[in-house]
Amino acid sequence: MPVNKKNIHSDLKKLDATKDEDIDYSDVPEFDDAFLDSVNMKFSPGKKQIALRVDTDVLEWMKAQGKGYQSRMNAVLRAYYEAHANRSE
Repeated sequence: MPVNKKNIHSDLKKLDATKDEDIDYSDVPEFDDAFLDSVNMKFSPGKKQIALRVDTDVLEWMKAQGKGYQSRMNAVLRAYYEAHANRSE
């Protein structure tokens, strides 16, 4: 079904009318210590805006991957960093 304003408003009205007790949570894992121990949580030490010169073909390829290309570029750099940061020189 194509998305349009009428469908969205209708769906939102149905959602608003749903009572909490009618929601099926059976497929949602428990949010407990066991769950938290199983998750590999990584926190960013923060971000800093910089000017970076990148080869045109590399930039165009990253942009062609879709929205979020700057975050993907950061992820590639982070993966390289993590793979090499703990090597003894």
